[in-house]
Amino acid sequence: MNTRQWLFFESMITPKIITFIYWLLLAAAVLGGLSTMVTAFGMFRYNGWAGFGMLVVSPFVVLLGMLVARIYCEIMIVLFKINEALQEIRSR
Repeated sequence: MNTRQWLFFESMITPKIITFIYWLLLAAAVLGGLSTMVTAFGMFRYNGWAGFGMLVVSPFVVLLGMLVARIYCEIMIVLFKINEALQEIRSR
């Protein structure tokens, strides 16, 4: 990428950053699920059914978090693809 592209916004760097953000969001989803599991084991001391319920729900927390991260990042990528297509149409 040359200086002109960088200074005049002729090429976008954000799509590259979105991939990094996607991996961070996946890690956050996994950590959220793991923390729900740990909380579930702690909940067993107070109420066995609540702990069991949290233990059952924790994989769904991970899956839902991963799905939301994917949808969010795909929407952002689509917006940038639309921008690129519009710029290409304008330059014709």
